[in-house]
Amino acid sequence: MTTTLDALFRPRSVAIIGASTDPMKIGGRPIAYLKSGGYAGRILPVNPNAAEVQGLPSAPTLDAVPGEVDLAIVAVPAAAVAPAIDACVRKQVRAVVLFSAGYAELGAEGRTAQEALVARCRAAGIRLLGPNALGLMNPGDGVYLTFSASLQNGPPRAGRVAVATQSGAVGTYSLTLLADRGAGISHLVTTGNEGDVDVAACIDWLADDPATGVILTYLEGARDGARLLAALEKCRAAGKPVVAMKVGTSEVGAAATQSHTGTLAGADAGYAAAFEAGGAWRAGSLAEAVDIAAACTAGRLPRGRRLGVITVSGGAGAFLADAAAAAGLEMPELPAEAQAAIRAVVAFAGPRNPVDSTAQIANDRTALGRMLEIMLRHGRFDALVGFLAFMGENPQRLADGLPAMERLRIAYPDTAFLFSMRAPPDVRAMLLERGIATFEEPLDAVRAARALAWLGEQQRESRPAAAPLPPAALPPGTLDEAACRALLGAAGVPFVPGEAVADADGACAAAGRLGWPVVLKVLSPDLAHKSEAGGVRLDLRDEAALRAAWDTMMAELRVKASGAAIAGALVSPMLRGGVETVLGMTRDPVFGPLIMFGLGGVFVEVFRDVGFRLAPLTRAEALRLIRSIRGFPLLDGARGRPKADLGAIADALVALSRFTETHPEVASVEVNPFIALPQGGLGVDAVILR
Repeated sequence: MTTTLDALFRPRSVAIIGASTDPMKIGGRPIAYLKSGGYAGRILPVNPNAAEVQGLPSAPTLDAVPGEVDLAIVAVPAAAVAPAIDACVRKQVRAVVLFSAGYAELGAEGRTAQEALVARCRAAGIRLLGPNALGLMNPGDGVYLTFSASLQNGPPRAGRVAVATQSGAVGTYSLTLLADRGAGISHLVTTGNEGDVDVAACIDWLADDPATGVILTYLEGARDGARLLAALEKCRAAGKPVVAMKVGTSEVGAAATQSHTGTLAGADAGYAAAFEAGGAWRAGSLAEAVDIAAACTAGRLPRGRRLGVITVSGGAGAFLADAAAAAGLEMPELPAEAQAAIRAVVAFAGPRNPVDSTAQIANDRTALGRMLEIMLRHGRFDALVGFLAFMGENPQRLADGLPAMERLRIAYPDTAFLFSMRAPPDVRAMLLERGIATFEEPLDAVRAARALAWLGEQQRESRPAAAPLPPAALPPGTLDEAACRALLGAAGVPFVPGEAVADADGACAAAGRLGWPVVLKVLSPDLAHKSEAGGVRLDLRDEAALRAAWDTMMAELRVKASGAAIAGALVSPMLRGGVETVLGMTRDPVFGPLIMFGLGGVFVEVFRDVGFRLAPLTRAEALRLIRSIRGFPLLDGARGRPKADLGAIADALVALSRFTETHPEVASVEVNPFIALPQGGLGVDAVILR
C-alpha cells in the first residue's frame, strides 16, 4: 500500500466523480474552487449526463477519463460509492477523498460497509480520506478538494499554520479565527470517519512539509496512540510546534477498576499524557489554539521564561504581572541604569517591569520605540508583552511606532513580541508578517508567552527510546498484599518491612522482631481496599493491644467481608511523618500504560490531585510529574515542613514503570500510600490487578 500522502495533498490531477454543473452543489464546489484558486493540474469532471461541466469537458465514467489520475473526489450517494471505488481501483488512482456519508457514523451496518471500502482501497494501494470528510485545502498549490461553503467568499490566506482535524466544521471555523488574527494556512485537512487516513498520518506528513511551520490539530479520539505519539515526536524533531485540542474529557464511559488508578485516569488522561510526552501544547479552547498557533508563526520560540511587560496603563501592568506570576513566568526588575533611561524618556513613567509608559507616549512619536529598545537591551527578555490599547486602530500612532518595532524585531530575533491592541485583521496580518503577534485580550498575550516558552522547552527535548525488557510471568491466581509487595519490591519499589502471619501468636512474634508500635492488616486477595472492610488496625503498642486487635478485626471481617478468602495478616512497623502519596499504573486502551502520581491515602479519590505520564518513564519525566500536582508544595517544604526526597519518589516511579514493561498482563498497579520522607520513601500498601 502507498504510504506517502503526496497524492492527497499535492495531486497533479483531480477527477470529480459526481461532478455537478451547479457550482453551489457538493459535487460542483470543488471544481469551482480549483478553477478560481489557481490550481495548475488537470481538473477532470465525471458526469454521465453532461458533456461539459463548468466550462470543462466531462467524461461519462472514470474509465473514460484520458491519462493518469492522481486523486479522485467521490461525491455521490452512499449506494453509488462502491462502484465508484471499483472504478478508482481500475484507473489506478493513488488517493480518494470521499465526501459521502452514511457509514460508521450510523452504527454497525455502516461500519461494516466502511470496512469493506477501506479494505478494497488498501488492497489497491489507494489512500482514502473519509468517508464523511469535508476534504482538504492547500492554498500554496491552489488545491481545494472540499465542498465547504467557507470558500464562497474567496480562498483562505496562505500561511504557515497547518490544520489537521477530525471535524470539518471546526476546521473551517478555525480558518476564520486564524484570519481574524492575521494568520494564514499551509493546509487544512479534515479526516471525517478516518477509514484509512487519520489525523496522526496527516501530522506525520506535515512534519516534512516545507510550507508548514506549526500544526493545529483537533481530536475527538485516536485509533493508534503509538502512531499519534510518533507523529508528535517527528514534529518536535523537525522544530514544528503542535497545538492540540482534544474533546471528550469527561469520565463517562471510563471503566472503573478495583484500584483508584483506573477511575482517576478517566477518559482523558492518556491524551493529556501523550501531548505532554510529544511536546504538544494542549489548548483549552479554539480561541486559545488559534492564538498560540498564530503566535508560533511570528518567529523563533523563546529559550526561557523571562518576560518583559510594557503598558500604557499602570492598572493593566498590575493584572498582567499577576497573570505572569500565575503562569510561572519570571518578570525580572530592570536594572537601575535602564530605569533611569526610561525616566529620561518620560519623567513620570513606571520603569521597573512592568514598565508603565503612561498615555504621555501619544505626545512623543519616538517614546514607545525608545522605551522598547531600553527594555530589550537591558532586560534580556525571552518574550515581550505590550498593552498598547487602540494603537492598531490609529493609523498615525501605528505609523509612528512601527519603524522602531520592525527594527527591534530584527535586532532581537530570539524575543517573542506579543502585543495586545485593538486592530483590524489586515493590520494584524501586516504585524504578524513582521514578527509581531497581536491579541485583543491582554491576558491572552501572557498565556501565549507561557505556551511559547513551554513549546520552546519541548523543542530542546526528546523522548528517549527505552530498551525493551523481557516479559516476566506473574504468579498464578489473585495476589494478596504480601505477594504484591514482594513483586514490586524486587522491581525496585521500596516498602516498609512486613511479615505475613497466620495467627495472633505469629503477629506478636513478628512485632517483636520488627519493633513496636505496629500496623496489622488482613491478607486477602479479595480485598483491595482493606480499610473499608475493617481489615486494618493502626498504632498497636504492645502484645495485649495486638491480640485484641486481631480478634476484633477478624470478627468485623466475618461480618463485612464474609465471602473473602482470609490468608492471615501482615504486620509492619508503624510509620510516622512524611507525606502520603500514591504511585500507580493503569493501561489506557489507546496509549498503553500510564504512570500515576499524586497525593495519596484514603482520600485519594476525594482530592483527585494526581497526574499521569506515559510509560516508559525516565527519571527526569518522573520529577516533572511529581512537580505537576497541585499539592507539590506539601512535598517542597510548605509552612516549614521538611522537604521530601523527590529523587526517591522519582526512582520508585521509574521502578514501577519498568515493572509495567516486564508484565504486560498487568492491568493496574497501585502503591497507596507511598510515604514520602525527608530521606527516601516507603510504600505501605500495594495492589496488582490483571
